[in-house]
Amino acid sequence: MDLILFDLDNTLLAGDSDYEWAQYLIEKGVRGRAEHEVKNLQFYQQYKSGTLDIHEFLDYQLKPLASYPQSVLKQWRDDYVATRIEPIMTAKARELVNSALRQTDYVLIITATNRFVTETIATAFGVKYLIGTEPEEINGEFTGKVAGTPSFREGKITRLEEWFDARDLDWNSFAMTRFYSDSLNDLPLLNKVDQPIAVDPDDILLSHALAKRWPVISLRD
Repeated sequence: MDLILFDLDNTLLAGDSDYEWAQYLIEKGVRGRAEHEVKNLQFYQQYKSGTLDIHEFLDYQLKPLASYPQSVLKQWRDDYVATRIEPIMTAKARELVNSALRQTDYVLIITATNRFVTETIATAFGVKYLIGTEPEEINGEFTGKVAGTPSFREGKITRLEEWFDARDLDWNSFAMTRFYSDSLNDLPLLNKVDQPIAVDPDDILLSHALAKRWPVISLRD
């Protein structure tokens, strides 16, 4: 059997779900535009340049989850997916995911973005398995903190191997492992799999992919 992994932001999506969620909250007035629009863009630029402090970012990004009941957050999330995410789910990305689902039962989206924001996006792609950064919950409500290891950089490998352990799997369980990503931040996992594939890559990943003769593809319509 094969294992096929997809990054989400700027890979399957022609945009970034974390950035779009923060912008959505700003537009709803949940966060002040003057302060948070600049801060959101700064974090996004740090992510793209490979300088993001993931814990500083998560302190910022998860805070709104602790300020509202999940019933309200889920209503907002449904509207966010419909208005900001579905328009950036390209036909090529949907076709690639559907092809992977026909090939193997083990198709995962693995993303640094938190599970609450991304679980309905994975469902929209028809993907059953999702590894995202886990927001801490107590008594059914979010605390604004992280539970466990964020699935970012080397943390994606840690979280994937935890997912293996829960299913009595390991890397040797698969005849082939493949990972699609756009980002230099995913080089640890790209270097771990059998078939790394660069998707609309940033400049650093593109240079790395060309040097190693990895396939480079585009999923943009």
